[in-house]
Amino acid sequence: MLAAVPRDLFDISGKVAVVTGGSSGIGEMIARGYIEAGVKTYIASRKADQLQGVSDELNGIRDGAECIPLRADLSSEAGCRALADAVAERERVLHILVNNAGATWGAPLAEHDEASWSRVLNLNLQGLFHTTKFLLPLLQAAGTSDDPARVINIGSIAGIRPQGLENYSYTSSKAAVHQLSSHLAAKLAPTITVNVVAPGAFESKMMKATLDASRDALAASSAMKRIGRPDDMVGITRFLASPAASYITGACIAIDGGTTYTH
Repeated sequence: MLAAVPRDLFDISGKVAVVTGGSSGIGEMIARGYIEAGVKTYIASRKADQLQGVSDELNGIRDGAECIPLRADLSSEAGCRALADAVAERERVLHILVNNAGATWGAPLAEHDEASWSRVLNLNLQGLFHTTKFLLPLLQAAGTSDDPARVINIGSIAGIRPQGLENYSYTSSKAAVHQLSSHLAAKLAPTITVNVVAPGAFESKMMKATLDASRDALAASSAMKRIGRPDDMVGITRFLASPAASYITGACIAIDGGTTYTH
């Protein structure tokens, strides 16, 4: 006999989420989408004023879906531990972790020095790993095999295929994020799923210079002939957090309008 299908495969209301890098760009898009869906959402970043401003705005969207700002520097293991401790002081379980905090670096090959690698890898790769590690007890407390907790790592299409920019440490870090996510998915199943969202061009501080210089060309390079919109990011990250995605883990999903696989 077939099991009953949940009444709403996409309902995530009442859950608790942490979104790192949640005060701007893609992180803010994701946090807003979770608040709109009724999720209590913690947003973390280094800039306290910006965090508070975004939190104040998001708190007015939906009754009962609180947005809580937590200042955190995730470029060190100690900073990741401090964030996890701050969440654990407030919550007994964590249903959704979105590892979005990240940095990039662009420089000609000859100028791509040790600092470019340390800054980018410390945040994009080690920060993601340590944040997940320290929040694991709360994720394990939330997850079951029928309704796993969710880790959603924000990678990049640049980690799938270089896009022609001289951002060597960034592309390498995102490729590593994709591989690490597969490794974690195998380790943490069946009570926690781990998936990657690999964005193409979206409006964000990180993409501003590239979009200012090449917006039309980037749109033209996409099969869908546009850059990403907030709803595109909200849709995939809500889906991966929902009952509809409870059987998906270890996936890397490109959200790029077909750029990666049609050229």
